[in-house]
Amino acid sequence: MEEFKVKDISLAEKGKGRIAWAEMQMKPLMLIREEFEKEKPLANMQISMALHVTKETAVLVRTLKAAGAKIAITSCNPLSTQDDVAAALAKEGINVFAWRNETEEEYWNNFNRILDFKPELIIDDGADLISLIHTKRTELISRIIGAAEETTTGIMRIKNMERENVLRFPVIDVNDADTKRLFDNHLGTAQSTFDALMRSCNILLCGKKIVIIGYGFCGSGLAKRAKGLGAEVIIVEVDPIKALSALMEGYRVMPMSEAAKIGDIFITVTGNKNVIDEKHFKLMKNGAILLNVGHFDVEINVKKLREIAKEIKQVNYCVEEFKLENKKLYLLAKGRLANLACAEGHPSEVM
Repeated sequence: MEEFKVKDISLAEKGKGRIAWAEMQMKPLMLIREEFEKEKPLANMQISMALHVTKETAVLVRTLKAAGAKIAITSCNPLSTQDDVAAALAKEGINVFAWRNETEEEYWNNFNRILDFKPELIIDDGADLISLIHTKRTELISRIIGAAEETTTGIMRIKNMERENVLRFPVIDVNDADTKRLFDNHLGTAQSTFDALMRSCNILLCGKKIVIIGYGFCGSGLAKRAKGLGAEVIIVEVDPIKALSALMEGYRVMPMSEAAKIGDIFITVTGNKNVIDEKHFKLMKNGAILLNVGHFDVEINVKKLREIAKEIKQVNYCVEEFKLENKKLYLLAKGRLANLACAEGHPSEVM
């Protein structure tokens, strides 16, 4: 069995430095590590993890290792792995199988690789790993003690499994913890999203009409940050209470069919499919920018956008240009998590 598979093991030293920087910012987790090193609460436990392989995740991995666990990890997104961090973890003896720009086949192969280590605990982001165990790796179910899931999208999937009476082991709902919703979702998503937008597009946000689709913990944080940057904020939200809340906060609220006509930048954060669809592309103005910060690449109908485009160009490392009949639209990160694909994800402190 392979011990690891990363893009370039020679990047390990660079990754080690970045992990050290994250450790300086993540003081609560470092205090937990001190306790774990003494008590070894996870001695000889096998953990399989599908998380974004970033410097912040590496701090968690080191902490679990200090607790005595054996760890196999892959990325929960084909575009989010920081290759130097993955190399550093591999050098430290972690069974890591992840690299940036994985194909779909490589993505699922890596999931199966970490399950081949026969885990007793699962840590998931998006519920792909938990779903795979319940469908194609059912031989593992009897040995799994439990799992943790940390995203809104993943928890929606887990709750559906529970309603259908097919969930075979307990799952901790990390996403609904106050420390997750009020800080990671509300603050972290906002900062990392605009970091990605500025890095990849380098545009002036003052005066722009920014349409935020979804006004939950993530969307409300995005709206606040966009307003602080001088943008005119427009909210699209199907939940009437959340829509009313957005209105009472001073934002314009309207259906997507109306917002599509006037927006300069569109940010999806709903967990739902095709909230920006073909009919909306046709209404948008020339030069509109689209990005998604929901977990899966389903919120913007990228397949349809590719079908109707007359020409597609790669503008830079993270931006594609789609030439339609009478305009150009710009898509970040192929419709995947822009804050991780175009930047570094959330600030270390909030993780």
